[in-house]
Parts: sequence; C-alpha cells; structure tokens
Amino acid sequence: MATTHGILTRRYDSHPALGRHQVLDARSLAFRHHHDGETLRTTLWQPRIPVLDQQDLFAQGIHLSTLVEGATDADALGSCTGNAAAAALSLLLSPADSARAGLPGHDAAACEEWAIQLYADATRDDEFLNAEWPPTDSGSSGLGVARALKKRGLIGSYRHAFDADAIANALQQGPVLIGLPWFNAWFEPGPDAFIDAVPDWATSGIAGGHEVAAIGLEEVAQDAAGQVIPERTVLRLRNSWSSSWGADGDFFMRLSTYNALRPQMDAVQLHA
Repeated sequence: MATTHGILTRRYDSHPALGRHQVLDARSLAFRHHHDGETLRTTLWQPRIPVLDQQDLFAQGIHLSTLVEGATDADALGSCTGNAAAAALSLLLSPADSARAGLPGHDAAACEEWAIQLYADATRDDEFLNAEWPPTDSGSSGLGVARALKKRGLIGSYRHAFDADAIANALQQGPVLIGLPWFNAWFEPGPDAFIDAVPDWATSGIAGGHEVAAIGLEEVAQDAAGQVIPERTVLRLRNSWSSSWGADGDFFMRLSTYNALRPQMDAVQLHA
C-alpha cells in the first residue's frame, strides 16, 4: 500500500480470474453518497446483458489479439473492472444508447469483448497505477474504469460510497461497483451462494483483488435510528465467471463482511 498526495494505491498479486487494485483519491470525498436514516427497501437491478465470463475466452471464440492492438491471446484476463462496469452500464443506458455505444444486449461473447476493450482503456486512463495492458495483464481499479467511461462520454459522473449505510442507500438508485480483496476460499461460494458462509474464509489467504457489481439488497434491516444492521443486511453481487458459478453467476455477502474488510474495499456508482 502506498499513499502519495492524497492518493492511496493498494496492489494485489495478478491472477487470471481477478485483476482489481484499490485506488482511493481524497478528492472523492466531495462526491460521496450519504445516508441520513431514510427507510431502505430490498432492491434488484437486473443487468440488461448476460452474465459475462472473463475466463474460458477461447471457448467463447474470443481472441485478445484481434480486439486490442499489441495484446497476446490468452484464455483468461483480469478484466473484472471492465466486466463489472459493463453490467452496471447496461442498466444506466437505454437499449438504444447501449447499441450506439457498441454494447450489445444479448450476445454474451460480444459483451465480454466490449468489457475487455473497456478494461484496456481503464489501464491507460488510471493515472495512479503505473501499468498498462497490453502488454502485461496489469489490472485496473474501480476508479480507473469509471474514468474511462467518463472519457468515452458514456457517463456524466460517478460517486463514491465509503460505509455500509452509504452502499445500501446508493443501491436504492442503481447498481454499485464494488472492489474487494478476494480470498482463496471464495472461489467456490458457500451454502446458498454466500461467500462469507464458507468455513475459515478469513484465514484462507487473499488470492488477489476483484471487482464485481452490487445489483441488489437481498435483505435489509435498520435500527431505531435508521442505520443498517450489517449482520442482517445482504448484498447481491454479479460476478464475471459465467452463469454456472454461484447463483446463476451471482453471490451474496453480508454488510458485516464489508465492514470487516472495509480498509481494502471501495464502492463507485456510475451516473448519467
């Protein structure tokens, strides 16, 4: 972890199924969600694109060398930031605007190719990470992919959530990009696709950093002051490891787990 001029960067080991680094910019504090005790409701934001798969690229007919100049073909890519952003963006844009942006609605492989190209842009636009893909599958950040979307003109702004209440509040408006450390025990989710129900996950070691899209509040509970009760508030998150993983490509996590990992988490919501 390094902090320079108000910018915190935390890098994770590279992994073909992962690829997120944490980048926090102190200037983001001026653009954050607040929750003032309003009543929260369960929500579900179903992306308008299929569940993506950043692995098994060859089986999907995806060849990186034909998508991004200078890229070398590989069967997996750490493009989770691009994948999560594509899922969230599909809800932000109308179907017509998605088509104009080149993000198709029903072709999973074509959507994955779009996400990979966005990932390449993010590695270039993230000024805080001194790495770029290609040539090396360098990873990117939630902040970097938001900046890439804004540079493309596909979003007007993005806001940040810095605590459990703010994430729950933001999910009342739409999906949220979530960056988190990914533990070795989480590659296979636990009962009912809860990753934090896997035994001994906290001592299994961190495999890398991952980016997913929070697409709903599966359960929500609030105390008398209107603050969320983390142990009883559950996020539904869209992964990018195909629909055969977890609950049709999704998994669940309690906000108490977010609180336990908060120093290594970040949350960004895209806005038109």
